[in-house]
Amino acid sequence: MAGYRKVKFTPLTDDEVLSKYEEAKEEMQEVLDWKKEEEERLNNPESKPQAKAAAKRALNKVARRINTVNGNILYWKLRIEGKSHFHANIERNEFWEQLREKDS
Repeated sequence: MAGYRKVKFTPLTDDEVLSKYEEAKEEMQEVLDWKKEEEERLNNPESKPQAKAAAKRALNKVARRINTVNGNILYWKLRIEGKSHFHANIERNEFWEQLREKDS
């Protein structure tokens, strides 16, 4: 019999949701540190042209990563507020869609 049996994963506890939110905030700090390093490398007059070009490419990746982490922070914030995974995920995807529209 191949029917619905049970939930495959147990729901996250409030403490687990809060720790995920804190991890997302820590990740944002790491990404901002990465951005600062790349900006310093780009603006350093002693940097070689190859290093400056690499820094410009990295800054594009940093900008995408910041958007991703902001979406994850939004998701976990909504989960802390008691929203379901389904609702929070829709909000996060709408946030990312707005950013994509802004880029193009």
